[in-house]
Amino acid sequence: MTILVTGGAGFIGSNFVLDWLALSNETVVNVDKLTYAGNLQNLASLQGNAHHVFVQGDIGDGALLARLLAQHQPRAVLNFAAESHVDRSISGPGEFIQTNIVGTFGLLEAVRAYWGGLDAEPKKAFRFLHVSTDEVYGSLGQADPAFSETKRYEPNSPYSASKAASDHLVRAYHHTYGLPVLTTNCSNNYGPFHFPEKLIPLIIVNAQAGKPLPVYGDGQQIRDWLYVKDHCSAIRRVLEVGALGETYNVGGWNEKPNLDIVHTVCALLDELKPRADGKPYKAQITYVTDRPGHDRRYAIDASKIEKELGWKPAETFETGIRKTVLWYLDNPQWVANVQSGGYRDWVSQQYGDQA
Repeated sequence: MTILVTGGAGFIGSNFVLDWLALSNETVVNVDKLTYAGNLQNLASLQGNAHHVFVQGDIGDGALLARLLAQHQPRAVLNFAAESHVDRSISGPGEFIQTNIVGTFGLLEAVRAYWGGLDAEPKKAFRFLHVSTDEVYGSLGQADPAFSETKRYEPNSPYSASKAASDHLVRAYHHTYGLPVLTTNCSNNYGPFHFPEKLIPLIIVNAQAGKPLPVYGDGQQIRDWLYVKDHCSAIRRVLEVGALGETYNVGGWNEKPNLDIVHTVCALLDELKPRADGKPYKAQITYVTDRPGHDRRYAIDASKIEKELGWKPAETFETGIRKTVLWYLDNPQWVANVQSGGYRDWVSQQYGDQA
């Protein structure tokens, strides 16, 4: 048996592939374009593993996908491939439209053709699982209930709008063509192999380098935080027993303001690798101009997946963030290797001389 994973060299995708192959002998065909955030070093431990087949390619390349599907005959396709950073979508939305909307369309077309040609039993068993985000639901007020699966879509950034469009395409292919789809919408992930443009790894990396720790606005933007390996276990569960055509919100039940996250990371670094001068890392916090249209609060109601599929996160934020900080401290070479000139240019462009 085989599954095909797109975007499997990125942050969430690579964690999923690593966990899948640690738990199963089922082969993974891993297709990734290897943009700046796709990193084969994430998969270095799989070198020589016959159950991991890596192919560099674009989900919009219909001919490549058709060939891979015909060759490997996967029982499922899981789509992690996406441009995912809100800040980058504001400064350059074109790539987000191309990958998240046009690319998803191309992938759906290739999968629909493949699935349509399967014999009855494999056709019935086949699944297409689309990994999405809670940002498609928009922003919440302080007293608003958390996002449920029936919440109206109100995306506010080019990133979230492009992901919302991809979700709608997946839904349409189920209702129009009968394609057996599943969709997951997750909250903010954190954990190993997270590219250091996102908040938690950026704070860890900058703190160690003695650089400012940039915090947007007043730092009171609230997010739900989900340890990436919990997210991977939720996806495995949805793939296994999720109801066709259904959406499942995946969250960590951890709503916290960004500033609290920064303070928590700083306190852990004070404990695990204190500054040579004895000062606390929070002294490096610098407040920077808020980004345009910054959503104030996201919160996931993950009760449906718990009630219907029996899944809930294994990590609390306290256990997950400690594991995350320790991973970055234990893997300085990975951090050094991903901090290319292109990454440094991006940080300079986004935060100026404040990061």
